[in-house]
Amino acid sequence: MIPLSSLGERICILGPSNSGKSTLATAIGRKLNLEVVHLDQLYHAPNTDWQARPTSEFLALHEAVITRDCWVIDGNYSGCMKQRIERATGLILLDVSVSTSLVRYVYRTLVERQRYGGLDGAPERIKWDMLHHIAVVTPINRSRYERMFHTIDLPKIRLSSVRQISQCYQHWNLP
Repeated sequence: MIPLSSLGERICILGPSNSGKSTLATAIGRKLNLEVVHLDQLYHAPNTDWQARPTSEFLALHEAVITRDCWVIDGNYSGCMKQRIERATGLILLDVSVSTSLVRYVYRTLVERQRYGGLDGAPERIKWDMLHHIAVVTPINRSRYERMFHTIDLPKIRLSSVRQISQCYQHWNLP
């Protein structure tokens, strides 16, 4: 496993919904004293039921964040991924199975009351749209992200199981 320090001071974390991106970003941010940015919080308006901001507003917020010197950003949002990766110094791809994402989604909506990357004022509940996204869209995105991962010329790591993610926390001594 590569050293955490080799990923630099601008780290992108990509992967399917409910793969642990926000939790990992928060842990890395604490460990390296980096600003943590959860793209879901930029994309969605706070105190709504996960309603999207206007695209121009999201893109302006995204641009303002990626021009900073140090950050760890979790989230995909392919419409602006290219710009983010161009500024990044390292990349982590979480590539957990669809079944893992589904179990994590159900758990977080039924059990967790607070979670990293959650939206202020937004209810956490099971939604059919999200179940559809995880079950149908995620497999397509996983293939695309894996192909993209191989073309990116940055220090990077791909974690393809919960076990590998746990080993990463241990190896990097993350909180």
